[in-house]
Amino acid sequence: MGSGILLSVALVTRNRPASLRRCLNSLREQSVPPFEIVVSDDSDASYSELTRMIALEQGCRYLSGPRRGLYANRNFVAQHCLGTHIRTVDDDHLLSPDHLAQCQASIEQDPGAVWTTGERGYLHGKLVASKARANQLHSSGVGTAIENPDDNWGISDGSTIYPSAIFARGFRMVENFGFGSSYLEFGAFLYINGWKCRCVPGATVEHYASRLQTPEPLSISFACICYNRYFRPDPTRLLRYLAPQWRSCREMPRLFQQARQRWANRSRA
Repeated sequence: MGSGILLSVALVTRNRPASLRRCLNSLREQSVPPFEIVVSDDSDASYSELTRMIALEQGCRYLSGPRRGLYANRNFVAQHCLGTHIRTVDDDHLLSPDHLAQCQASIEQDPGAVWTTGERGYLHGKLVASKARANQLHSSGVGTAIENPDDNWGISDGSTIYPSAIFARGFRMVENFGFGSSYLEFGAFLYINGWKCRCVPGATVEHYASRLQTPEPLSISFACICYNRYFRPDPTRLLRYLAPQWRSCREMPRLFQQARQRWANRSRA
């Protein structure tokens, strides 16, 4: 790829070999090919050999994942990429043939930014949602619409381009929650450490889900604490959002401690 940009695809997969094959086919049809495709496999033993075979057939580098959850797998595969920039991809995504060309053009415009895309979501093959842009962390701990496409803290969970320096310097997503707000918190954490996020104009991925995923409530509470204590401090707002579950959530002290350890010294990942 030109201009010194080497775009690594960091693809995470688990127990979906058919989806992986479709995703890799769409990557191989790109008008601008990636520098490399690295597949990190968190599959159960009954799926891992087939997954490995599919990845190697497509010329990918195959890694056996850490099997500690989605965000641990994202951190793991990013650390094994060799490019100047790391593009996350999920195994149930499809990319139009010019998608990486759109991403390449944006990276060349601002190589130091984190870039995100929009998404068209399908459930059992039926279109259920279409968003031109990713979300950014809201004070409540969930995602909200991005207002400024060229200066925000938005992250698309499986469709984001990071400068490799982020992971080389030790910045990581929080790993100890299941699916939820970990990626949104990561965007705010990167923003306060000097990396703004931008949206690739007109670029979307097609996401073919087989089921709806419910965000883990603890991840939302954690992200809410991070936002209102450190990112945009507002104790009154924090109390308003956390009050409904304060007495019932025994994990609240631990969440506060974890947020303080991560955010109080912002230069630490």
